Amino acid sequence: MNSFVAPEIQWAALSPILVVVGAAILGVVVATFVPKTSRRTVQVFVALAAPLVALVLVAWRWSVVVGGGESTLVAGQLAEDGPTLAIQMVLCLVALVGFAVMASRLPSGEEAFAPQGAAAPGSPYEEAARKAGLEQTEVFPLALFSLAGMLVFPMANDLLVLFVALEVLSLPLYVLTALARRRRVLSQEASLKYFLLGAFSSALFLFGVALLYGFSGSLGYADLGTAAEMTVGMDGMAVIGFLLVLVGLLFKVGAVPFHAWVPDVYQGAPTPVTGFMAAATKTAAFGAILRLLYVAAPGFGWDLEPVLWTVAIASMLVGTVLAIVQTDIKRILAYSSVAHAGFALVAIATLSPSGPSSLIFYLLAYGLATVGAFAVITLVRERDAEGNVTGEATHLSQWAGLGRRHPVLAGMMTLFLLSFTGIPLTAGFVGKFVAFVSAVEGGAWPLVVVAVVASAAAAFFYVRIIVLMFFTEPEESERPGSDAVTPGALTGVALWVCAIATVVLGVWPTPVLDLLAQAAKFVV
Repeated sequence: MNSFVAPEIQWAALSPILVVVGAAILGVVVATFVPKTSRRTVQVFVALAAPLVALVLVAWRWSVVVGGGESTLVAGQLAEDGPTLAIQMVLCLVALVGFAVMASRLPSGEEAFAPQGAAAPGSPYEEAARKAGLEQTEVFPLALFSLAGMLVFPMANDLLVLFVALEVLSLPLYVLTALARRRRVLSQEASLKYFLLGAFSSALFLFGVALLYGFSGSLGYADLGTAAEMTVGMDGMAVIGFLLVLVGLLFKVGAVPFHAWVPDVYQGAPTPVTGFMAAATKTAAFGAILRLLYVAAPGFGWDLEPVLWTVAIASMLVGTVLAIVQTDIKRILAYSSVAHAGFALVAIATLSPSGPSSLIFYLLAYGLATVGAFAVITLVRERDAEGNVTGEATHLSQWAGLGRRHPVLAGMMTLFLLSFTGIPLTAGFVGKFVAFVSAVEGGAWPLVVVAVVASAAAAFFYVRIIVLMFFTEPEESERPGSDAVTPGALTGVALWVCAIATVVLGVWPTPVLDLLAQAAKFVV
């Protein structure tokens, strides 16, 4: 009879995750016991301190790993290597600026979240909660729990751990999506769609896990990679299993044809949550895809490559074409994110050696511009006939003339849009360039041609917003007028960090690219 041997756990390597989880639990305690008068202040402090401390710890672990420290953890179920730590750094940085936007308020004191999430939209209970000044401070521990799942995602070296991290990542986001202060019905509808489609993709993910276990007799990535060379006559089962697992991950990045949730959820969710979700979820999911393809499935690269090409091309074309016909700026950025999922897939479609470093840089550039763009959207508000600030002005016509009234804010939005476009001297240009170079090195030049054409077409809807802001006069219409409110301190800091990083990474990307080149080695 075999006796159970407890695995040795390297707690130091898990310290960034433990800090975030501990902060999330502390946030739950704060929501229960701290008086209402100081509850929100404490929650904001904990939410901002956690990713900052985690970022410092990840930097420390980087020095340990580069010095030859442990690479596999918890009996091989987790891996600590260059790509893992690089992606965790991106996640912590994006979370830090994303949480700052979440914590900010309008000059009137209004925040982005409903006063009582359980209240039915338009009910007397909701109105009473609003008048009583209730606040949803639980959004911060929810966001921290989601971040904890994201940090585990790129570390997962076992399919079961990956599934647990997937659910820890997803469940808080389903709740956060439903908590918009305005357009409550739209927000709850978005949450329901996200939940239902997410549950469906998780079921397909589990079905794929079952097939891969039947193929290899193990859930570990290393064993899956070995089984590809040793097992004969079961390749079909393995390929279908990998494809189903990829479906669950591609759903999270919003790639076609798994993008149906993206426009509705991006539009309905509270805008700070949309920014955090768009940047961080995509980064974490691509981190998991990287490890799955490069560690568990390299023996099936020939079988999976056509699927990756197809999804990348479909995402770029569908996202670009549908973004062109949108009139709501949040839906434009939603379909833009679908196209960017395709651009990111270009970097790893051929499993080239430079793919991981190229993809991580792309995710860093895209994530910072995304949080910054959605932070700007939170500040452009409708005004009623009396001049009172109401909801967000998301219709394109309401952005006309914004650059003349608020040149700094419109200038920042222009910078983020130019980065999305891939204009030189922005981080987005460098990100696309290194992704395309990686694809060409792998022989995927036709894919790069499609990506260049899609990038040129996508410039239309980005430039259209810039033209509206700076070169179009506001017209009289049935829609409420709009204006930009003064950003809070936290939102202002987040905007400047995103803007400066977008410029610096576009002008001087060499140090970051060199660090990522060192990181792009996987542990098998």
